[in-house]
Amino acid sequence: MHAVVVRVSISDVETAQKGLKENVVPRVSQAPGFVAGYWTRADDGSNGQSMIVFESEEAARAAVDRIGANVPEGVTLEGTEVREVVASA
Repeated sequence: MHAVVVRVSISDVETAQKGLKENVVPRVSQAPGFVAGYWTRADDGSNGQSMIVFESEEAARAAVDRIGANVPEGVTLEGTEVREVVASA
């Protein structure tokens, strides 16, 4: 398995949260090879980080291309990284 780690800055918490729930999560969960996803936000709401797990490196890398094109309003993409999942519980 491989994960996509995504880092974002958030300028509008309410708009970002709405876009996440209504667009990002449904779209990502339907992506080929999707296993699980976790989206987090800092206590002050200024930034977020997510980890989205896929069955293969190829599926994870394909997802990175889609992430950049589907950033919700109120959010700035700061970076993405594909990492191998070496353990889980």
